[in-house]
Amino acid sequence: MMIGMAFAAQAQKTVVDIAVGSADHSTLVAAVKAAGLVETLQSAGPFTVFAPTNAAFGKLPAGTVETLVKPENKATLTKILTYHVVAGNLDAAAVIKAVKDGKGKAVVTTVSGGTLTVTVKGGKVILTDEKGGTATVVAADLKAGNGVVHVIDSVVLPK
Repeated sequence: MMIGMAFAAQAQKTVVDIAVGSADHSTLVAAVKAAGLVETLQSAGPFTVFAPTNAAFGKLPAGTVETLVKPENKATLTKILTYHVVAGNLDAAAVIKAVKDGKGKAVVTTVSGGTLTVTVKGGKVILTDEKGGTATVVAADLKAGNGVVHVIDSVVLPK
């Protein structure tokens, strides 16, 4: 009975709660707060969030994150963050099915209006952004009450 109750409690968490509860996502959480997206990502959704780790943000050129979280760059930060969010509940099985149905790739439209190309290489899900950069899903299916979070190892960037 306890397991069922713990699962129910986990399912009530939002995609934001999952990120807040992860020490590996403090940069993402700070960016979401700076962009004013907390309330949006706590709404009903459902959302599929590709959540870059702190190390992923660390791969960006020095000073990038510090610049993006400044109030005058809120629009740019919001565009980048919403580029990591897809409307709907795309768990790993749905992502893999979409790639198979697309004969090796699937293109998903993000909340920012951009697209991400999804492929599978060596059993790993790879996201390719509009600039040709890639990110690998390193943890999948962190389920929330309003969607699902997949952890990625790089920040994807819109055009």
